[in-house]
Amino acid sequence: MFCRSRIEPCGVCGNRVLVPPLSSTLYCNACHTTTSLQSSHDSAARPRHGPFRHARGWLRGMFSNGGFGSTGSVGSSSSDYRQLAHEDSGRSAMNWPASFPTDRAKKRAVLVGVSYSFKSYQLRGTVNDVKCMRYFLCEKFQFPNDSILMLTEEERDPKRLPTKENIRAAMRWLVWGNQPGDSLVFHFSGHGSQKLDLSGDEVDGYAETLCPVDYEDKGVILDDELNATLVRPLRSGVKLHAIIDSCHSGTVLDLPYLCRTSRVGSFQWEDHTPKSGAFKGTSGGLAICISGCDDSQSAQDTQTLSGSAITGAMIYSLIYAVETDPGTTYGRLLSNMRSVIRGADAFVGFTGPVASFLKRVLSYGIKQEPQLSASETFDIYRKPFLL
Repeated sequence: MFCRSRIEPCGVCGNRVLVPPLSSTLYCNACHTTTSLQSSHDSAARPRHGPFRHARGWLRGMFSNGGFGSTGSVGSSSSDYRQLAHEDSGRSAMNWPASFPTDRAKKRAVLVGVSYSFKSYQLRGTVNDVKCMRYFLCEKFQFPNDSILMLTEEERDPKRLPTKENIRAAMRWLVWGNQPGDSLVFHFSGHGSQKLDLSGDEVDGYAETLCPVDYEDKGVILDDELNATLVRPLRSGVKLHAIIDSCHSGTVLDLPYLCRTSRVGSFQWEDHTPKSGAFKGTSGGLAICISGCDDSQSAQDTQTLSGSAITGAMIYSLIYAVETDPGTTYGRLLSNMRSVIRGADAFVGFTGPVASFLKRVLSYGIKQEPQLSASETFDIYRKPFLL
């Protein structure tokens, strides 16, 4: 049986906060303090050691009257984040940490894998995701190795750990000084969550978030901030691909358009422009997000690459789809990724760990469908998938 969220009082001001089931601390947005929780609930928490012990949607409901896990109000307007991004864009490149790549190649990437080591909700495949993505980008799309910034808990440099502050800095580094012809990639593998949206900008009433390794103390990263930092600064002639393998990630970049496809292949772009009129597009460039699942779904780990190595199902399906269908379009890519996860005929001649994984996925009734969103609409069956 899955454990449930609970109400806990702030140890300083007494404000009642809704706490996710796996949290050992709570952050109070009313007085901006962190309270350690009693361990009596720990026995109910179950670590996610693989795809089939994952409590689906365990972070959903991560909000309170003032907002849990964020140093800012849930209802903060996107203009606040745009101002922050504008201020950061003027910083000198000399302000980046010394361990950040100095190569400003036309192709560059930030790859983030959060394991949440020694936590009950630890993930085992995220570092492998990052390593696979780096190899994939370098070998398949000729990204220079020196222009790829990796943030994982295996890094020795404290500035390259996947903390909230470091992920923010890495995102700013990625888009800083972008010029026509640049191809940028932001990849995140880790936990995702949802928070109640009080601004009225979200179609489903929830804001999507990413969880840094220190999210319990420092808070999550809201989709508003991701949009303002990664999307808004993109100039004409620049393209960004965000590859997000986390739960509730369908619209995590807050892009204006979400592509809906049917089982027979037809597609339609949904307009997700906020009712408030807040601008969520670029400054002339193109932003595309490929995410592991819909906003209401959970993402999974699987043992399919490098023998027994664990990776995210979404990352595996992406690499598999590109490798088996050279010159693929966005439409075929999305369809093939979903076929891999659903266990369709795409597995002819590709047996072993994959077949075993799919049998268990189907028996557990896990539903995960990769999603495509963008800053502008296009024909997904004509536009080639190029990084």
